[in-house]
Formats: sequence, structure tokens, C-alpha cells
Amino acid sequence: MELSAIFHHPDKRFCYALAPGQFLLRIQAKANDLRLVVLHTMDKYLPLSIADTRQQQVMEKVTTDGIHDYFEARISLDMVCLRYFFALTDRHGKTVYYGNYRFSPEEIRNIDDMFDCPQPLREEERFCIPDWAANKVVYQIFPTRFASSRPVPDRIWYQAPIGPSTDLKGDLRGILSRLPYLRDLGVDVLYLTPIFQANSCHKYDTVDYFQVDSRLGTEEDLRQLVQQAHAMGMRVILDAVFNHTSRDFFAFRDILEKGETSPYCSWYYIRSFPIRAERGEKPTYKTFSYYGGMPKLNLQNPQVQEYVFQVVRYWMRACQIDGWRLDVGDEISHSFWKAFRKVVKAENPQALIAGEVWHYAGDFLEGDEWDTMMNYDFQGAVLGFVHGGPQAATQFVQRMGFLRGNAHTHVYPVLWNLIDSHDTQRAMRSCGDNPDRFRLAAAMQLLSTGMPMIYYGDEYGLTGGNDPDCRRGMPWKPEKQNGDIFRWYQTLIRLRKAHPVITQGRITAVYADDQKGILAITREAEEEKMTLVFYNGSKPAACGIPQGRDLITGALFRGTLSPFQVLILSPADDST
Repeated sequence: MELSAIFHHPDKRFCYALAPGQFLLRIQAKANDLRLVVLHTMDKYLPLSIADTRQQQVMEKVTTDGIHDYFEARISLDMVCLRYFFALTDRHGKTVYYGNYRFSPEEIRNIDDMFDCPQPLREEERFCIPDWAANKVVYQIFPTRFASSRPVPDRIWYQAPIGPSTDLKGDLRGILSRLPYLRDLGVDVLYLTPIFQANSCHKYDTVDYFQVDSRLGTEEDLRQLVQQAHAMGMRVILDAVFNHTSRDFFAFRDILEKGETSPYCSWYYIRSFPIRAERGEKPTYKTFSYYGGMPKLNLQNPQVQEYVFQVVRYWMRACQIDGWRLDVGDEISHSFWKAFRKVVKAENPQALIAGEVWHYAGDFLEGDEWDTMMNYDFQGAVLGFVHGGPQAATQFVQRMGFLRGNAHTHVYPVLWNLIDSHDTQRAMRSCGDNPDRFRLAAAMQLLSTGMPMIYYGDEYGLTGGNDPDCRRGMPWKPEKQNGDIFRWYQTLIRLRKAHPVITQGRITAVYADDQKGILAITREAEEEKMTLVFYNGSKPAACGIPQGRDLITGALFRGTLSPFQVLILSPADDST
């Protein structure tokens, strides 16, 4: 037994309340090292002479990332404080006991040698994620490039490649006019990239946070957009760009004019005066990514914090928006996000907070900061599988296993699973502009647990290179669309919603054939059982998965996979 691989800490990741009286405990071990893990629990304050509160529960191995296995147990509690330890049995039958960070060859009897979990404290810290959010479909819109309420010539709208400053005249009323389309596609959440007053096309350089950019419309347009989206059962999330501003933002403009005498110097991180931001040099102030046009706000300054919180309150009250996506979220302090969450949840406890981060960021997802994050690791896992390779199927399983084993069990179903975004090349381009590979990538996104984040135009196979070419005009004309891909999206979203087992079912079997490029995941929930099959090969291949009827085509699967095929199989006895 590899003792150094055993990890448990009674914190918000490995010991937490799911609901009043319901707790989850988790322990990590070396992959394939343990045959059995038993959780031993007892009441801290009731001695055995008064009541024997000792209980045992076999923990379930819920996932693996290839390096570690993760075991979990769900227990019911009604006490002041829980004490517990683990009995760990390896593949050779040897058992050791683990409590309070120490190992013992004998069963632990002294409560001081056990882990400690105060029930009221953990319940007060319970991670409350919006009830509506789990497994909902998110649709990302780049407002200037999605739809316009004004006529735009095709030669302008459909230009490719597209530059960073091209004005396609997309606006909020254009989005509003397309709400029925989005509803019929199956979208649950609209995420709009920045809409506040800015000088750029992308609007990540905010000039005025209290004004909708005049080129996009008015505050009333936003209000109507949100109201009509709500009437159709959809929610609206705005981009929160609080890491940095434009140089034309009033506070930085004052610094440019008055220098060291400006009262706003402490709103930013000014290294030296005079202010300089020459090409090829580091600016004399902190910025986003050394870009002088986006000076970084000092969010530790109470005045800046209060200004941002006023912005948050204003838009949540004025337009009833449903949450915020946090730009450059991992470059802003935990203390700020803790305060930010309190402000947001005070306005609307059901508002969703999603952080932008390009790596796993569990320290932001402990219940007092973000609700979820943009899951770029998912993108890497999907594209890795689609392109194949020596261990593509296994690596996908392992990368998802890491997320499942480390994320809060309530967070996992709300991770924003993406295959592209406004910051990456289009998924179609990442798939070599091969529609079959792209359909496979889209299927993995739409048939996984979490919130699939569809980047506008993907449902028509829109392609494009890295920023800014990934931000082309939405292909509204039929001749610009791939109808087969659109029907693929419609079908998979419909099946995802009609059969919750696809996203919510317990995984009971995983089959990964790296040589053939086959991945099969079986899920079960109540009376329903489904096997999801993904194949990344370019030639037909025999597959040993039991026969069943494919929900996508209605055909009976007889054991041979077509190139890049995806199946949603119901058991054979249900398919006759």
C-alpha cells in the first residue's frame, strides 16, 4: 500500500454538507492500490458508556484519474460533531487505519486520533448553487457579430478571415429577434460577452460600466431582451470585466491628466510616473497581459470595490440579469470574490457566478466565491480524443476523472464544458475543418455531465482561426450553414433533455479501447440505462459492446462502428 498517496483533509473538498443532515466524505488513494475502503464514524460527545454511536460504511470508488482513485461515502448526521477514520485494505489483503493524518496497524479507538467534522459549521458553509443550473445548455454570444437589427451587406457580414475592429453592427435588438431560434435550439442560458460602453469591437476595455454601448443599443433594449428571454424560459448572464478597464475610463483618464496628484492613483497599480505604455515595453502600470490599453484595477482598494459592487447591484436591479461570467477571474484575489459573492447573492440567491480560468481552480470553488468555471480542461480532453493517439480514450476518462474526483459534487454538473470560445480558434478548425470529427467533438460536449457552452455558430459548423478570426459573423443565410450539423445539435440537445440519465445517471461501466479509439460509458438512473459510445476512427471497426437500439437514428446496433460514429444505446431488451 502506497501510504504517501493517501490523502484526506476534513475541508470543503473532502468533507462537506450536501444538505442539512446529509454529508459527503471523500478520500484519495493511489490508482488500483486499494481493494476496500471502509468509513468508521461515531459521535464525538457521546461516550460509549452512554450510547454506542459507532457505524461503518463501505466507500464507493467513484472515479479515477489514472494516478489516483477517489472513494466517496454519503452519510446522514444528527449530532454536534462527527469523529471518523478510514480502514484501508490493499490488493494483498493488508489493512491499515487512517485518522487525524496518522496511520495505525490497529483499529483506532481514541477519538483524538480521528478526523473531526463539526456538523453545524459545515452546514453553515454549505455550497448552495442555483437550483436551476445543473446540466443546462449555455449559448455564448459575441454581440457585435451575432445578429443585427439593421441591414448589413453580405460582403461585410460574411467576410473571412475577419479583423479585430471590423464593425458588423450586431446589437441587442438583433439578439432579441433571434430568441425564438435559440429557444427552439434548446438553449437555457444566454451568455453575452461585454455590452458596456467601450471603444473596441470586443468591449473588454470598458469606458463606462453604467452605460450599454450605444452601438449595441440601450438599457431598455437590454431590459426587453432579458424579459423576453425569461418569458421563453431562458436566463441571461453578462460578462463582468472588473480585472481591468480602458485607459479612457474616468479614473485612469484622471491619472493621465493629473499624474501623481490624481486622487485615483490608488485605483490602479502605478509603478512609476510619467505613465508610459510603449509597444515592446512593459507599461509603467499593471495591465491585463502587458497590454497598455487595459490597465488593471486595484480591487483591494475599498473605493474600487464599492464602485464595482454598485455596478453589480445596478444591473441586477435594473434588468434582472441572472448572473455574471468573471473575466480573468483567477487573476483577482479570493478576498474580492468572497465579497463579490455576498453582493450578488444578496440581490438574487439564484444568480449564477461563473469564473473564467484556463486550468482547474478548486480554490475558487469552495462555496464562498464562484459557483462554477469555464472548463477549458474539458476542451483539451475532447480535442485530444477526437484527434486520436496512443491513449486518447483512456486520457479522456482520466482527465474527466480528475475533475470528478476533486470538484464539489454539486459543482461538477454546472461546469461550463466548452470546445471553443471567443478566445480560441473555432472547434471546427481545431478538427481540421472535418465535419465528421467536429460532430464527434460536439457530441462529447452535448452528452456529458455539466453545462455545455455552445459558442455561437458552432451549430452550423462555423469555422475560423484564432482571435480575431474566431469571431466571424453568425451564418444566418442557408447557403452559409451546414444543415446536417444543425440537425445534429438539435437532436442531441433534445435527447439530452428527454433522457436525464445521459447527464445525471451513475456511471456503472467505462470501456476505453485506445488501440481502436473507442470510448463507451454506461449510465444508470432509476429505471433507465444508457451506453454512450464515441469512436474516433476513420474506418469501420468491430466493437464488443452489447447490442442495443441507438436513440439517435433508431437503428439497432449490431457491433460494427462507422467512422467517427456516436451512439446512445438503450439495452437490447428495450429495443425489440
